[in-house]
Amino acid sequence: MNYYKEIKNELINNEITKKIKDYSKNRSDLTTYYNVGKLLSEAGKHYGEGIIKKYSERLTSELGKGYTITNLKLMRQFFVFSKSHTVCDLLTWSHYRTLLTLRDDNKVNFYIKIIIEQNLSVRQLRERIKNKEYERLDDATKEKLIAKEEATLADLIKNPIVIKNNNNREILSEKALQKLILENISSFLKELGNGFAFVENEYKIKIGNTYNYIDLLLHNYVFNCFVVVELKVTELKKEHIGQIEVYMNYIDKNLKEVTQDKTIGIIICKKDNKFIMEYCSDSRILAKEYQII
Repeated sequence: MNYYKEIKNELINNEITKKIKDYSKNRSDLTTYYNVGKLLSEAGKHYGEGIIKKYSERLTSELGKGYTITNLKLMRQFFVFSKSHTVCDLLTWSHYRTLLTLRDDNKVNFYIKIIIEQNLSVRQLRERIKNKEYERLDDATKEKLIAKEEATLADLIKNPIVIKNNNNREILSEKALQKLILENISSFLKELGNGFAFVENEYKIKIGNTYNYIDLLLHNYVFNCFVVVELKVTELKKEHIGQIEVYMNYIDKNLKEVTQDKTIGIIICKKDNKFIMEYCSDSRILAKEYQII
């Protein structure tokens, strides 16, 4: 077989397809790079690793830029990648180029899932990877994802929760932390996971003759439930559990509709206390540390 001729034809046909059929550009790219990767893999077995450099020089001379040694190796890597992952044309070649840098198949599967679910751009994907979103899931959640079991809202909230501090403000109080979150609420909601929407900060509730204020009240439309968020700039304390439980029960009694699931509570604190959480009987209450960057 003339591997070079076959590779060149694949690439030329792809360029023609992209000019004529705009709607199918991405699918054509992925199919072409898969086929080229397969041919490069076979050619390498016959002629050795050096054949990629020779093909790169010829393709660049005859077809122009874009066929560097690095790009051809990525196409070959994409072919190998496709043996263990289903290729989805909802992802672009640029998405796959980014995913090919990851060495953990479970991590790759996690990011493919959220790219599709949340329609992530390549820039957003790279930011999620940079922020180690997968690594911040707990081990039990990772096992669920590997086994393809259905994850709950609680499973997908990272630990620690990363909060951006673009102004390098000193955080000494819950009010200051709340203000920092509100300044970039969109980023904070995405950090929590998929489907979170902001309802109100300092949400006012009346318990007996006393008014109380929930730091952040959110709603998750994927899991159809309210989410009470309390902010603590100290280590988690046992009284924090009691406080948020009262707020959750209030929301369930006074705001939740019968069609909605029970309210979830998240205590975002400077330092977790696993001993306290061990004796917390309400599984709806989560304690997560925050990290300011």
